Amino acid sequence: MTHALQTQGLRRVFGDVVAVDGIDLAVPAGSFYGFLGPNGAGKSTTIKCLTGLLKPSDGSMTILGINPAEHPVEVKRRVGVVPEDLALFDRLTALETLTFVGTAYHIDRAELQRRSAELLDLMTLQDAADSLVADYSHGMRKKLALATALLPGPELLFLDEPFEGIDAVASRQIRNLLKSFVERGGTIFLTSHILELVERLCDHIGVIANGRMVAQGPLEELRHGVAVEGDAAGAGRTLEQIFLDLVGAEESELPSLDWLAR
Repeated sequence: MTHALQTQGLRRVFGDVVAVDGIDLAVPAGSFYGFLGPNGAGKSTTIKCLTGLLKPSDGSMTILGINPAEHPVEVKRRVGVVPEDLALFDRLTALETLTFVGTAYHIDRAELQRRSAELLDLMTLQDAADSLVADYSHGMRKKLALATALLPGPELLFLDEPFEGIDAVASRQIRNLLKSFVERGGTIFLTSHILELVERLCDHIGVIANGRMVAQGPLEELRHGVAVEGDAAGAGRTLEQIFLDLVGAEESELPSLDWLAR
């Protein structure tokens, strides 16, 4: 298997609105893939289609070499997801949440207890393991959602803005964990607006704008393939510069707001 994820002509329409317009994704197995785009570009809709939360209007896909339309349960057994809305149960505790997920995946009781303890410790949630999720802060909920995604030992992780609301210490721990996951052969499909973080973590990039793919490939290839007038391609360009050029974002003059800070 050379690709953990592929789509052909993936399309999703809501009435007259085309949210995803025939994109062809190619995510190499073992890659850390950053999926980027402006707000409203179609990123979250794409992830919902890939993870079975939305049915595509058209197109096809394979995930880990499997057609999810034909074998949806087999795909779900092998992937982990941190969705945009986290999808947690407010009236369960963190430990109950992990127990519920582990039971659904038929994880042996002793192994489930071991994994749950390790994940709660890693996410610094061990002291709140018996607290209701409803009482968690946004950052704590984000860490628990990641723990539930990792619990079954997935081969492919879908992460929709996983670092939003996470403190610096936990962010470093999670970054190291995700790097280790990829080094061991796992694949990560990440969306984030924190371009510096994506640049630090990801080796492959896909950029979507107005529902269409505008670039895709290894980060270093994008550096050498995108240039602006007066600048050689790849000459010290950051991912932010590449991204802004690809999506056609022009710097506009800001209003003075001279009534501020008088």
